[in-house]
Amino acid sequence: MFQRDIKDHWTVQYEEKDFPHVQVGLVLNPQKWSELDPFILMAEDWFKRGTFSDHPHRGFQTITYVIDGRLEHIDNHGGHSVIEAGDIQYMNAGSGARHAEEAVDEDIAHTLQLWLNLPKDLKGTTTSYQNVYSETAPVVEFDGGSLKVYSGETAGAKGPLEPLVPFTLSEIRLSEGAAFLYELPEDHNAFIYVLSGELEAGSSKTSLKKSSAATLTYNDSGISASELSLKANKRSRVLVYSGKPIKEEVVAYGPFVMNSMEEIRQAYRDYQEGKFGDEAK
Repeated sequence: MFQRDIKDHWTVQYEEKDFPHVQVGLVLNPQKWSELDPFILMAEDWFKRGTFSDHPHRGFQTITYVIDGRLEHIDNHGGHSVIEAGDIQYMNAGSGARHAEEAVDEDIAHTLQLWLNLPKDLKGTTTSYQNVYSETAPVVEFDGGSLKVYSGETAGAKGPLEPLVPFTLSEIRLSEGAAFLYELPEDHNAFIYVLSGELEAGSSKTSLKKSSAATLTYNDSGISASELSLKANKRSRVLVYSGKPIKEEVVAYGPFVMNSMEEIRQAYRDYQEGKFGDEAK
């Protein structure tokens, strides 16, 4: 079985923002989208209510993981929900979403939001949302830790998320000294993000600490499974994401991800002409 290793790794740098946006860190830089394909960017945010009010999106998917606090979702098709720590929300923006993502009451919401590209032939699909609550995701216990599967299938467990384009997302918890071999598709581009602790990852046993992100080696032509070795030097918690590269040109500008600048300009025209619908409130 193909053994994954760390291809590149870095520590996320944080920037304090003006109220109500408290702080932000760029986990995945959109300037490196060709290396991260199908992932565009991932941001870690701390924010109060009023930061992410009504706004549009087109041409990609989002996966929002709540680290702490409560996050309220409102869209202009009547959708409304509140998710909490350990929950995720999936959105297919498709042809055009208009929604708000707000902290609840006086909470400071602490979230990770990943932008996952859509292939050209799916950018015109209907907008959809799905919540996955922490307690509904299957958990696989192992010696010294646990694996929670939100999306995809691994260790005999299948996540409840049903995305338009398949991807995997799992949360792994390890006690000090525990080790685990995480299985994921061989031809998926993948990255990990350390939420807490300190661990060794990959065949090179690269040391990663809290707020470390790392991309993994992969076999683009592979059709079977691969393994990522993890061993905790301290009690640790890590997220692992993977998806099959789309290999199409990407133009990400503002709240839109398309295949050309002309398509970006068309998205702005459509939004300004009211084709995304009424305000989300």
